[in-house]
Amino acid sequence: MSRSPLWLCFHLGWICLLLLSACGEPIATPQPVYLQIVGSTAMAPLVTELATAFHETAPTVHLEVTGLGTGYGLRALRSGKADIAMASWLLPEAEGWRTTAIARDGIAVIVHPDNPVDELGFLQLRDLFAGRVVEWAAIGSQPGLGEVQPVSREEGSGTRAAFEALVMEGERVTPAAIVAPSSQAVVEYVAGHWGAIGYVSVGYASPAVKMLRIEGEWPTPEAIEQGRYPLSHEWWLVTADPPSASVQQFLDFALSPAGQQIVGQRYKRLAP
Repeated sequence: MSRSPLWLCFHLGWICLLLLSACGEPIATPQPVYLQIVGSTAMAPLVTELATAFHETAPTVHLEVTGLGTGYGLRALRSGKADIAMASWLLPEAEGWRTTAIARDGIAVIVHPDNPVDELGFLQLRDLFAGRVVEWAAIGSQPGLGEVQPVSREEGSGTRAAFEALVMEGERVTPAAIVAPSSQAVVEYVAGHWGAIGYVSVGYASPAVKMLRIEGEWPTPEAIEQGRYPLSHEWWLVTADPPSASVQQFLDFALSPAGQQIVGQRYKRLAP
């Protein structure tokens, strides 16, 4: 039976209305969010790993991680140039901001692999970095092996602040110390100079240098976790209070089982 054009138009219109009602309102495309994370050079590799994994779960949130030192990161946060500051030690500039601990790190004291020294106590370590001991022979090393060359970090470094608070007890590191701009730079200098002694996050220690026992303890994950290793401290993410929704998402991820699994590959986890 033939159908009139009016009948066909009516049914086509009805089908279109059904399709439109089934689709409902159009879904808005989520707007991308860009977050700047700036601060501790020691923390930057770990936070970069966390940011990469987080982006896979929240693809509209893009995070850029830049290691320029704890002090720089806190100043960038205060000036609005950063959304999150990485702080390997809570400097005074962190006051008034929200602080979230995400890991626990140990500071490894390192020397050249050929240096026969294996262990130092706090007093010896303080004397070396204060410049009171200038010859390795003075702490029991073999005579004639040369001068001590301390290697420290720059002002504003969270690792330096942690080392000075835990070891130096108010004394300043000797002006004769080599000042390195990053943990990797400390490793490279110590690896190339027999008399050098430096300190770095345990995550940066490599076979190119030798880690020392401090007060009888090696900086192993177990010793750091159990509180036996004396040069240990927490790592912090510093944010506005309250943080934005996207920043809170990232903080939650860093403390989630997935985030802490990444942390636990090289550092002490803070959450199950």
